[in-house]
Amino acid sequence: MNDKINVLLIITVISLFISLLFAFFLVTVKTKYKISNYLFAAFLCITAIDVSGPLFEIISDGPSNFGMLRNTLSFLQIPVFYLYVLSVCYSDFKFKVKYILHLLPYIIVNIILLPRFYTVDLASKIKFILNRQNMIELQFTHILFHLQTIVYLVAVFMLLRKAKKLYLENNAGTSINSYNWLFQFTSVLSVLYLIVMFKNIFKFSDYPYISEWIKIVILVLELFIICWYLYKALNHPDLFRNIDSKLKLVSDMVLEEKNNEPAVANEKEYNASLSKLKQYMVQEKPFLNPSLTIQDVAVAIEIPVRDLSLLINHKLEQHFYDFVNTYRIEYAMDILKDGTKNQVTVLEILYEVGFNSKSSFNTAFKKYTGDTPTSYRKQL
Repeated sequence: MNDKINVLLIITVISLFISLLFAFFLVTVKTKYKISNYLFAAFLCITAIDVSGPLFEIISDGPSNFGMLRNTLSFLQIPVFYLYVLSVCYSDFKFKVKYILHLLPYIIVNIILLPRFYTVDLASKIKFILNRQNMIELQFTHILFHLQTIVYLVAVFMLLRKAKKLYLENNAGTSINSYNWLFQFTSVLSVLYLIVMFKNIFKFSDYPYISEWIKIVILVLELFIICWYLYKALNHPDLFRNIDSKLKLVSDMVLEEKNNEPAVANEKEYNASLSKLKQYMVQEKPFLNPSLTIQDVAVAIEIPVRDLSLLINHKLEQHFYDFVNTYRIEYAMDILKDGTKNQVTVLEILYEVGFNSKSSFNTAFKKYTGDTPTSYRKQL
């Protein structure tokens, strides 16, 4: 038992130190993504308070109001994470009054605990905790926590799904990496929350000691996740890019056109715009810019963003991301075919043609040619 306590304390202290240090860094670092940083710092602080349980149990004399408030603070953890993802996805994110509603579960739980915990003496508090398996308040708290977790995780994945579509329709570079990273991070957190739910099931069963051992696994995973995030943030700051929330999906724009019954552009105008676009892509090679957006192209060829988006995503039936990558791949193929450039590495080529990662280049190249860049070069 002492070994288990020692392991818990060591992991807890390390997690607290890294979480609070990282939160301090996020709050003090100079960046234009201040809101995102503040939200993730808040998430880290709440997480730090949540994992401080083993340490808190040693310094406390028993159940207390402060201790219960520390426990219920977990109800703010995933709502803050949801707002963080929202702020990373959309560059124009701002705090709104309606976001106060995210506090409701936390407020409801603490109101429910008022009569039989917060307002009673220490002896009654101890009795309340010892009989937790029969306390309707604690059972309701755990059920609400599980429901809240599921609802928010679904909301985050739906948010990311929409963001990915907007990225593909309006960007041809780093933004898709932002989506991939957020999806990975959310997936890992989802696994962690599922383990927490699993732990809570045993907490109210005849095998509460299993819950204690699972707690160690959770603490280790939380430490790993925080370190992983820190590594990504420091080595790939370009991941944390975002888009304008006012952007609309092409499917929504098409639906609006049908409902409003606008004047449909004739075939001649469509062909003229398409010709202008292709000429610009070939002559000016804007695709060499890894951060190219549909707004950049629209300004350059003097076509409204909405019309250009419909032209590429709806008429050509391609995402802007795939449309631009087509030109990048064709340019890369020309370099690979050039016998005078045999010494140029695939890594050098992918950066030269506008890609910013080897994985995205290989995926796009194989999708377009059926071969990897290395295989394609060997066949020439």
